Amino acid sequence: MGRPRGTLGLFLIVVAVCLHGALSREAGPAAPRKPFFERLRRLEEQVRAPAHGAVDGCHRNRVGSVSAQGTQMWSPWVFPSADAVVTRGWNPAQKFRRLQEVTLTHLRDLASNYNLSYNVDARFQSLALETRAAALAANRSQATVQGDLSRLKTWMQKSQRRSRKLDSRLLALDAALSHGDRQLAQVKSEQEAQGLALRGLQDTLARLTHLVQNQGTRLAALEGRLLVAPGLTPALPPTQTGSPKLQSGRQALRAPPEPGDPPQDLASRLQGTREPPGPGSQRARPLERPGETCNVGPVLVFPNASTQNAAFLSAGFPAGLRALSVCSWVRVASGHLGTLLSYATEENDNKLVLHGRDSLVPGAVHFVIGDPAFRELPLQPLLDGQWHHVCVIWTSTLGRYWLHVDRRLVATGSRFREGYEIPPGGSLVLGQEQDSVGGGFDSSEAFVGSVAGLAIWDRALVPGEVASLAAGRGLPRGAVLTLDDAHWAGGFVQRVNCSCLELCP
Repeated sequence: MGRPRGTLGLFLIVVAVCLHGALSREAGPAAPRKPFFERLRRLEEQVRAPAHGAVDGCHRNRVGSVSAQGTQMWSPWVFPSADAVVTRGWNPAQKFRRLQEVTLTHLRDLASNYNLSYNVDARFQSLALETRAAALAANRSQATVQGDLSRLKTWMQKSQRRSRKLDSRLLALDAALSHGDRQLAQVKSEQEAQGLALRGLQDTLARLTHLVQNQGTRLAALEGRLLVAPGLTPALPPTQTGSPKLQSGRQALRAPPEPGDPPQDLASRLQGTREPPGPGSQRARPLERPGETCNVGPVLVFPNASTQNAAFLSAGFPAGLRALSVCSWVRVASGHLGTLLSYATEENDNKLVLHGRDSLVPGAVHFVIGDPAFRELPLQPLLDGQWHHVCVIWTSTLGRYWLHVDRRLVATGSRFREGYEIPPGGSLVLGQEQDSVGGGFDSSEAFVGSVAGLAIWDRALVPGEVASLAAGRGLPRGAVLTLDDAHWAGGFVQRVNCSCLELCP
């Protein structure tokens, strides 16, 4: 009985405290009541109220109430009255114990409901915080989007301005291109006019060359007549040329030679000069018969296509060449021309080449300057086994080139290595094509035949000089290399001195 009395005393103390607090709240100013004290007040009222009917267990009556903060809360649990839990035949101690159990159960339910409402409030506050955070995030995102939109708008405005500038520049460029096209068309028309004028000049030059050749033929005939009958004074046919040489030649021919004087050299007669006769006087060159060519210098003979048959000309060119003339008497002893000349450097083994091979068209020669640029030259007349005079001329000015065969211009062109310079210090070989400096010969490209009077100039010879060479009247001035500079080692190359070409092998 000690434990129930102690528990009952504690319960009465709690109830008294609750009643005192309730009276204090009633006496004081009206204030919003808290749910816990409200539940205690209702518990006190239920304990005081008489029982109206028997009630088994706890009856839960949930009534929605609004707290002072405006949050809907659950109503307190309704306690059963003391009479409702009293069973007939029980003593007071048992009744009180039963009331104590019911009250404890009811208080536990109140505590669980209070925790539930507290959790709901906490969740509502958490949701409010999350809502505010989401609103702040949305505001920040909206501000970021607005900033991006403003930057995008600014960029689009700049792009529009740039596009307008580009459009204006394109229009200006289009106008400039149109103007350039008009200027180009004008330049092309001028070039066409200049080309027509140049072709006219070339035709005129060709006619003049033909007239000069005719005069040369007539002059050669006169020379033949004079050589046949030196004691006669032939009457020269009237000519249309006013050349000083021909006029001086007429004056020399009008004076008959003195009896007993030896026949004078025809070249000195044409130039109006005459050597004084003497008992030991001799002519500068042997007497020529009609159709013979004499005084051409040494002759090199390449008897077969051996790769050992090669002649070297000194140490190559002493200086760079921007113009070139290569002239020589050639007699071919095979069905193709082979290589007449080859100039190689460490940089390029085909800096200057005049070569043909058995795989090319018979009589065709490749004129190479700075491989791979070349021009194909027609030299088919050289395949008849007779002596022919060949002269190849090139200048870097406009890339012009000419091919003379027996004093006749057989090929010409332009735009061939325009502005190019053949470098010095290479290896210059006759009769073989070099695949390396001074070597790398191929028998299919070897020259078989004879070469006489070969000479190289660092300038472009004029047609009169070419005709003089072909007539055997000596070398024009300024030759940089001749056959006198040739040397060879081994092989079957022969050097022959002949008075006239017709007597050479």
